[in-house]
This record gives sequence, structure tokens and C-alpha cells, in this order.
Amino acid sequence: MGYLKFDKNLLINLEQSLPLEVLRTNKSGAYHCTSVIGCNTRKYHGLLVMPIPGMDEDNHVILSSLDETVIQRGAEFNLGIHKYQGDNFAPKGHKYIREFNWTASSRMVYRVGGVILSKEKIFISHENRILIKYTLLEAHSPTTLLLRPFLAFRNVNDLTHENDHINKQYRVIENGIGSRLYPGYPELCMQLSKECEFISHSDWYRGIEYQKEQERGYDYKEDLYVPGHFKVTIEKGEEIIFSAGVTEIATSSLEKMYKKELSIRTPRTGFYNCLKNSAIQFYNKKGRNNYILAGYPWFQVRARDTFISLPGLTLAIGDQKHFEQVMDTASVAIKNYIDHGRLSDIIKEIDAPDVLLWAVWALQQYAKYTSDKQCISKYEPLLVKMINFILTGDHPNLFIHQNGLLYTSGVVRPASWMNAIINGKPVTPRTGYLVEVNSLWYNALLFGARILKESSQEEKAEQYSALALKTQESFVSTFVNEFGYLNDFVTGDYRDNNVRPNMIFAVSLEYSPLEKSKQKQVLDFVTRELLTPKGIRTLSPMSGLYNPHYIGNQDQRSYAYHQGTVWPWLMGAYVEAYLKIFGRSGYSFIERKMIGFEEEMSNHCLGTLSELYDGNPPFTGRGAISIAINIGEILRVLNLLDTFNPDK
Repeated sequence: MGYLKFDKNLLINLEQSLPLEVLRTNKSGAYHCTSVIGCNTRKYHGLLVMPIPGMDEDNHVILSSLDETVIQRGAEFNLGIHKYQGDNFAPKGHKYIREFNWTASSRMVYRVGGVILSKEKIFISHENRILIKYTLLEAHSPTTLLLRPFLAFRNVNDLTHENDHINKQYRVIENGIGSRLYPGYPELCMQLSKECEFISHSDWYRGIEYQKEQERGYDYKEDLYVPGHFKVTIEKGEEIIFSAGVTEIATSSLEKMYKKELSIRTPRTGFYNCLKNSAIQFYNKKGRNNYILAGYPWFQVRARDTFISLPGLTLAIGDQKHFEQVMDTASVAIKNYIDHGRLSDIIKEIDAPDVLLWAVWALQQYAKYTSDKQCISKYEPLLVKMINFILTGDHPNLFIHQNGLLYTSGVVRPASWMNAIINGKPVTPRTGYLVEVNSLWYNALLFGARILKESSQEEKAEQYSALALKTQESFVSTFVNEFGYLNDFVTGDYRDNNVRPNMIFAVSLEYSPLEKSKQKQVLDFVTRELLTPKGIRTLSPMSGLYNPHYIGNQDQRSYAYHQGTVWPWLMGAYVEAYLKIFGRSGYSFIERKMIGFEEEMSNHCLGTLSELYDGNPPFTGRGAISIAINIGEILRVLNLLDTFNPDK
């Protein structure tokens, strides 16, 4: 049995199958996403969703879905499924599904009477094109396929409705048609690998509903335009490929294209391979530049997410080259910001107070994976530039005080990764001395001192080391509280002693400002109050602010975002801290904790990890369906575990 395989009993049960989603990307910003049975449940779902350069920064749903109808002996069997008002589903094609299996490509098998038909989907790398291969496995009489495309041509954040502005004209091309519903959009070319007939009978399918949007308090009803259908005969054993892309293609090349793309895919045959596939999905190439998308389906490129996720998404899967490509692109944006105050149009929030510290941390991971010598060769000037930018006080919201600690204001704009906002104001206004910011700062100073010393810059290295000593002394007096753990942030006379996960970085980082006994105390608090099977809670259940369920409308979800919900990415720091304290004797404990993440490969979005999880059992996955920092850090955990494996 395949690693990601579901049988008829689960698939025809809508309560079980509709929450399961599948995601495919082209590593250049476009994606295909829907539920496992093909019923779109989000406005972000679609067969071909892609950015439109020059229009805006968002993705656009071009081809929403494709309904297949099997015709045999004059009888029609529609395999599609859409939700309409009152929990009505039509045409209920899911009842014909027999199994779903996902290895290198996803494969759905339908059975209609004596017909057994398989459907496989694959997205072409760095091209806005999805291919769907139909194979007639069994048939006792002549069989015909009808393919009915549902077109949207809209921003992912909007919904379309029946209107008179639509362009109903289409262009006949080889084995298909080209259609452009509105000005400014590219032409959608829909073609088959076999000669077919396109029958025009344009119509609107009205009142299609997206239940995930309804749950989230958004508009959720849409009308979709269907220009007609493709009609093609298919024989037993025959394969027919449907292509949807923004350029016309020679249909004789579709089979070769499909096989070539399939050959470069890593089969999802286990936990690691699923995560590896998911990691590659965040790669985003634009011309000669390489980025990391923060997540799917609605996130763009964000600086903090890039640097936190980058080591795990690349180095942990043996892809040093891609680390360097992304970091080289990011380096240009960092230098433009430091030297000229210019913000990147693509890498968002590069001016956030903690971003440069996370960038230093990412370079430190590169040095661990390669060597200090390699890191010096490629990144020493960048490393020194970032640290000096902070030292000189040129950052607009990161100030070094006489005590060696970094101070930042988070009252007007969030200063850290806990960045939920309601009515323009931070939900968690962490301000002053932030515990993870100053942990990263102490670590950055000593890492920088080491690099400078190895490159024979002794005097500068000594300056960094001396400041680190002052920072360490102030860190202990500022953050260590009488309860045995660390304050989350300190501003003036106020010391926030809520038990939050940010203190774990004071233990996990290569250079910790805490002595060993205090490190263990902090680890014990995190283990006792924050550790769950899906990651680390953002707030202890002992707090009166604890809000563990990420549900409801936008404001309700924002109030819960960092007030008790669980984030998998924090396991990276937790595992690093745990193995630092317990060494090989801690291996079996951490290995058992990974079971909770492996279970998620068959939940929510298949083969990946959700953005966050409820803080209480059953720890339901919520938010975005796939997030770079979660995948990156769990891959880094697996890499760490490998080095501590007592059998190796």
C-alpha cells in the first residue's frame, strides 16, 4: 500500500474527504490546489492558479476545475463535484471513486459500471501548465470522455459572478481552444494529446459555494463560466493528456513532457520524502532571482520566514546550491536596505527588527553544514555588515542600549514573529527587550567574533566578544525571573512573565547566555507547559490569556493566533535545546515526538504541515495549508536526529 493512499470508504464520505487537500506547485509561484476528491472548498482552490505580472502581487484563479463525464452505451456519468446551497453537492461524482494514491504524481481511480478510469495530475516545473492524464483501464464497450472546464479569471481574494463584461469568444488551436475572459489576463490554452471536438454551449454555473470561506466569515458564493466541453473517444489501455497553460503547445509533446516531469519528482514514499517534496514547493524562481514563498495558498515572500526556513528547506535535504542562490538574492535586498534604506518589492518586511538576526542565524547554519572557511569565503562581508548596522544604531526600530541589550518598540507595529493585528494594532504588543531577539543578538555577536577571528580580524573580533560579555550579564539580570524561567519581554519596570516559547532560543542557539543549570530549567518549563504532539504552544494553558482554538472570523482568529495555538516550527529550537542538554540519551524521546508530525502527512493538506494547530486535543490543523517555516524546521529536526542516532 502507498504511503499516501485512501480507499473508497473514506473518499465517498464527505465529512472525511472534503477536509483533505492536495497541493502541487511549479516552483515559480503558480500552483494547483483542491480537496482530495476535486471539490473546491476555498476561493484559493483551482486547477491553475498563478501570478499575473504587471497586474498585482496576488495569484489569480484561471482554471477553477474540470468536470469529466464518462459516456458508455449512451449513458452519461459525471465524475465532477461542486457544493451548492444547503449542503447540496452535484453532480456527486465522488461516489464513483475507488481509490486515491499519491507517489510521484497523484492518481485517482473511478469505476462506472464496467469502466475503470484513472486520472493523474502533474504540474510542470517553472511553467504555468498543469497536465492531467486519463487512462482507460477497463471498458467493455466504446467509451467517450467529455471534459467541461470551469473558468474564473479572477484574483484569489475575490469571487466572480455572472456579468456582461466577459469575453465569450475563443480561438481554435491544435486539439483545443484558447480563451481569455477579461482584458489584462493571458490566454488560457486548453488542449488534448488526441484529436477531439470542442462543442460550444457557454453557460454560467451559479451559486457554487466554498465552505472553508464560509467557516472563516468571508463571502463564499461564486458563479463560474463554462464555455462548452471537449469530446474525445478513448479506448481500453489508451492514455489521453489534457493540458491547461498560458501558451499553446504542440500536443505531440505532451506525453514526453509528462514523463520528463515525472522522472524528476521524488516519490512520496515516506515521512522524509513527503517533507522534501513540500520543501521544494516553496522554491520560487523569478528570472535569475530565487526566493522562498512563506506558504500556500495566500502568503508571498517574507523576509523572516525566508531566513528561518531556508536552512531546513535546503541544507537539511542536501541542497546547498539552492541555499546559496536564495541567500545571494536576499543579500542584494539586505544591502539595499542597509546602504540606501530601500525596501525590496518582493521580499517583504525586511525592515522588521528581528529579521537581520535571523539572517545571521541562517548563515550560522550554513557554516555548520559546510565550514567556517566556506562561510567566510561567501558571506563574511554580509555578516559583518548586518551586525555593524545594528551596532551603529542605524536600524530604525532596533536600538542597542548601554547594557548591551537590544530594545525595540512593538506597540504600533509588531516587532517579532508574533505579529497578529486587529484594527491596525498588535494583538501581542511585545515591546522593549524581547527574549528571543536578545538571545539571537548574543549568539550573533559570538558567531561574528568567531568568523572575524578565523579571518584574522582579531581587534574587531575582540570588540564583538567584549560586547557579548556585557550582553550576557544584562540578559541574565533582565530575563531570569524568580519562577525559574525567562520573562518574555521587559520594558521599563514591566516584566512580562507569561510562559511563552520564545525563551527556548536562549537554550537552543549555539551560544547561550545561560549557564547549563538554568538552560535545563527553561527547557523543563517549555516541556511541561508548552510541548504538544504537534509542536510548541505559543502560551501556557496556565495563563488567563490562553485561547487555544483558531476558529471564527478574522478578529477571533487573530486573538487566538499566538495566545495558545501550536506552531510546529518551534520544534526546531526545542529539539536543538533538548539534544544539547541530554545528548544521545534524549534521542528516543525526540524520535517519539516526531510521530505526531508524521500523522499529519495524511491530514489536512496531504504530505505537508498546516500553519498552526489548536492548543488543546485533538490539536486540529488550522490556517494556511502549508508553511515554509514548519517544513524547514521539522526537516532540520530530522537532520539533527540523524546526527544523534545511537545506531550510527
